[in-house]
Amino acid sequence: MKTLIIDDERLARNELRRLLENFPKVDIIGEAANADEALPMIDDLQPDLLFLDIQMPGKNGFELLQSIEGRTPEVVFTTAYDEYAIKAFEFNALDYLLKPVDLARLSEAIHRVEEELLHGSTAERTPNVPKDATKLLGENDQVFVKDGEKCWFVKLGKVRLFESMGNYVRLYFDDQKPLVLKSLNALEDRLDPATYFRANRKHIINLQWIDKIEPWFSGGLLVTLRGSNDKIEISRRQAIRFKEMMSL
Repeated sequence: MKTLIIDDERLARNELRRLLENFPKVDIIGEAANADEALPMIDDLQPDLLFLDIQMPGKNGFELLQSIEGRTPEVVFTTAYDEYAIKAFEFNALDYLLKPVDLARLSEAIHRVEEELLHGSTAERTPNVPKDATKLLGENDQVFVKDGEKCWFVKLGKVRLFESMGNYVRLYFDDQKPLVLKSLNALEDRLDPATYFRANRKHIINLQWIDKIEPWFSGGLLVTLRGSNDKIEISRRQAIRFKEMMSL
């Protein structure tokens, strides 16, 4: 896995290089302190992976990616700031590591890169630059979720349920239930309707997680989501849409 480290702080580059010694598959082929140094290296060395800082003198990390011609490597952002996370996933970053980088989180990021390089189509990819910041998000997109001091970079396909909690939305994935400051209506506008269905006023469900469907009161439906005890009512009005969508 040919890897470039791009960070204007020498100590940060050294620390990341030290941590990456724990991963024999990672071959660090170079370092750069800014975009001007990095771009010719990317062109000449054709790395598989960039560990990329965001705030740097001159072009920032996002502007660097926009300047790459041809195939863009996989990207793991490394930064001391969490406010760039939403923009980071719009650039199809595989992960977003906050400094100081934790070895366990770095291990998760490396595993994610290995999975992408093994099963993805990196050689045919166009640059990781958002063509439309309002694009629909599907099951293979990853989102940054922050609730208090906890952070996740989760693939949307793992989220089985979104629940409105006033001005917040609760996400259900694995055994986690973080809250994000967003309305359910705004979230619905971003989600691919082929995968995510507005069941009622309070819930959006991931159709791929439905385990069982039962008739319910007043022409509605009751769905059970697999891997959990979540039972969600599909309102009568939405049940009509649901049947139209799911019927042959």
